[in-house]
Amino acid sequence: MSDGVKVSSAVSHAAETAAGERFGFGANWAHFLQHLDAARIQAAEQSLQQMLGLRSLQGLRVLDAGSGSGLFSLAARRLGATVHSFDYDPQSVACTKELRRRHQAESGEAADDALWRVEEGSVLDPGYLATLGHFDIVYSWGVLHHTGDQWTAMDNVSRLVQLGGRVFIAIYNDQGGISRWWTAVKRLYNRNALTRLLVIIAFTPYFIGLRWLHRRLTGRVKLDRGMSLWHDMVDWLGGYPFEVAKPEQVFGFFAARGYELRALTTAGCTGACNEFVFERTREAPLQQ
Repeated sequence: MSDGVKVSSAVSHAAETAAGERFGFGANWAHFLQHLDAARIQAAEQSLQQMLGLRSLQGLRVLDAGSGSGLFSLAARRLGATVHSFDYDPQSVACTKELRRRHQAESGEAADDALWRVEEGSVLDPGYLATLGHFDIVYSWGVLHHTGDQWTAMDNVSRLVQLGGRVFIAIYNDQGGISRWWTAVKRLYNRNALTRLLVIIAFTPYFIGLRWLHRRLTGRVKLDRGMSLWHDMVDWLGGYPFEVAKPEQVFGFFAARGYELRALTTAGCTGACNEFVFERTREAPLQQ
């Protein structure tokens, strides 16, 4: 990406955040990195292995579209992949670069090693995406529904997967009126510092209760994908723009673009993310 486009992207992101139109995910991830440990990294690696059905990513090219904290870029790199990470949020880019720095220091990889590239970019920018080429795996977990145009974002990532490759995405489950109510909560959170504090105070007992219930039912503390309760909560309450989709909508969307479903984890009746792994089995539909 050219320096001019990078500056424009950073300015746009800052303006949208200041106007309450976008949540600053990167600031939340920067705080999360202070608590990142080996157990969370291992949980992230296991999440990739289980959903992709692969023990190793050795020799595969992975695109992390919307890398956030960089945790899953790190997990993919540790599993042997060549990784390209990008994010629209400059602070998220900085977080991913920090995890790359830590990994390179621990592994002895050169700082300019082409095995892990990190840069600023938007999944809604076709000009930028055209420079990336095609990948064996495109990973975009919980990202596309925060772009403000999730269906265009999904179409864009679908074009980055080579024939025989896979796309691993997670999209918030459509709960109808409940989803619209959460959209209003998220808008309130991003309005100003006071409303943000009020929303956190109001909903913290709710999230603590969910974690307590999970612990009672399973007998363990959940390290879901390597995340933490606090950062998950802030991510959920602040995550705006916010869109949702029913699983069947996502199935049909990717089927029309030459993909077949390979793995699925649904959110049930909740508003959590439905996780999908699709394999690109046909080339012609991508040209429509």
